[in-house]
Amino acid sequence: MKKISILFNVMLIVAALSSCSTVAVTGRKQLLLVSDSEVMSLSNQSFKQYMTTAKPSTDAMQTAMVARVGRRIANAVENYLRANGMSSELQNYAWEFHLIQSKEANAFCMPGGKIVVYEGLLPYTQTEDALAIVLGHEVAHAVAKHSAERMSHQLLANYGAQALGVLITNKPSTTQTLAQQVYGLGANYGVMLPYSRKNESEADHMGLIFAAMAGYNPEVAVSFWTRMASIGSSTPEFFSDHPSDVTRIAQIKKEIPEALKYYKTNSNTAPKKTFFFKPQSGRKNK
Repeated sequence: MKKISILFNVMLIVAALSSCSTVAVTGRKQLLLVSDSEVMSLSNQSFKQYMTTAKPSTDAMQTAMVARVGRRIANAVENYLRANGMSSELQNYAWEFHLIQSKEANAFCMPGGKIVVYEGLLPYTQTEDALAIVLGHEVAHAVAKHSAERMSHQLLANYGAQALGVLITNKPSTTQTLAQQVYGLGANYGVMLPYSRKNESEADHMGLIFAAMAGYNPEVAVSFWTRMASIGSSTPEFFSDHPSDVTRIAQIKKEIPEALKYYKTNSNTAPKKTFFFKPQSGRKNK
């Protein structure tokens, strides 16, 4: 019995080591205990459920713009992955970009690249460059596999040292439960719950670079987040899953020089920018 226990522990260690992954662009190491295929399957279910109640925008021009900017960023990201020996990752994405009727200033991304922008965000983006900052941020969540990482952390929180054993012996029901906890599968809201501050900051960083790769000016991120800050939030940073506006803008300013290196190379590839309307009152839930 002791030998079996030792062998099982060795198997768990090997499984843990093989589950380490590296995030594109940032190079950060992350632990992923759930497979891409499992996350994609559960994500597709949740997104399909969300779209049964969501109301697509009736503004054809803005809907096309969201899809156009999103597709440009997705293409740039895919080219980057191919050029950096990560072509195998491309099978994990099925990019979709949707504009939904809502006054909320918000956007979210499901694992695998299904991205939703609410109409209420457009008064704050105002230009295609700023919209690219938002979509780059959401694409980054998918590329960095933040949902799978969060599911893995939740697994460890739920089961501690027994996490891998639980996943190995009871995988289907365990991943289903994790999905409910992480992105609302089966719940009424059916959309992504907030990411951690670390994930949000990483998505900000990667999103700047992805937007720049697609030929959009990353410098507009400062004015965009300043406009978003005007909505206001009463939640202190310590208790929030998102960085405070001041912290976020300060960090973005530090990261812009790196993103500009990509922008200078690709600045002639982006289409003419479209200007929208002035900011209106709204609620921030980003």
